[in-house]
Amino acid sequence: MKSKFNTIFGIAFFACVNVAFSQKISIPQKQDVVRSKNDLKYSSPQWRKDNYIVNRDSAFANPYYAIQKLRGGNRRFVEGRSIYPRQDAALIKKLADGQSPFALIVGCSDSRVSAEILFDQGFGDLFVTRTAGQVMTDASYGTIEYADLMLKTKLIVVLGHTNCGAVKAAVEHPENLPGHISQLIHSIKRAADTASVMKGNVLDNAIRLNVINQVEELRNLDPVLKKNYNDGKILIVGAVYDLQNGKVTYLDETLKNLPKSSYSQRKIEGL
Repeated sequence: MKSKFNTIFGIAFFACVNVAFSQKISIPQKQDVVRSKNDLKYSSPQWRKDNYIVNRDSAFANPYYAIQKLRGGNRRFVEGRSIYPRQDAALIKKLADGQSPFALIVGCSDSRVSAEILFDQGFGDLFVTRTAGQVMTDASYGTIEYADLMLKTKLIVVLGHTNCGAVKAAVEHPENLPGHISQLIHSIKRAADTASVMKGNVLDNAIRLNVINQVEELRNLDPVLKKNYNDGKILIVGAVYDLQNGKVTYLDETLKNLPKSSYSQRKIEGL
């Protein structure tokens, strides 16, 4: 009886060890298989074309390529096909040693306008500064100059959005605003006043004008941005995000008459 018990116990013990051992080696093997499939997918020319992929290194080196990368990411987002790039643990650990964002976004603090999500980008891709109505102060200027000088980021996008509460307040001129809110609203007043005598929707026009004014503000900001922009070393443009459909539209007024530069403007999306 004792011998039979020992035999059964031995078989059961061996089976448990075997299962544990097989599970131990199967997990990393499975991960390797998944990683291998993803690598093949990401390197596939057809997949890159279908998902509007722009090489990150190219986007960092050339602001016109960076715009293409942002356009492609936003297009995926609008189509409900975000790929959520650069969000793995290995990359996060690597980024602890430094960053090289390919674009700087000057955006609004509105909780519905998260740049990394709407442009479908990941960790280390975007350098973002946000205030209500994307109004800029000395701290904002310093942040932007830091990205230009120290991080070598060559694309700056001023990103407004539809139905912006700060711009709406500037249009409606509410009285007795508390604290520093009145100072913030005053910074948008020029756009609101101009929009009030224009044809079309006053708020929509004010939002666009506010972005255009802010783009010009940065293009003329001495001593760093003005020189680098006029020398064609960096690109500063404006866009508006639509809260209803998720689409980012770049403003033509900020894409015309740009300074001459040595950067290529050929289409590389999907290559």
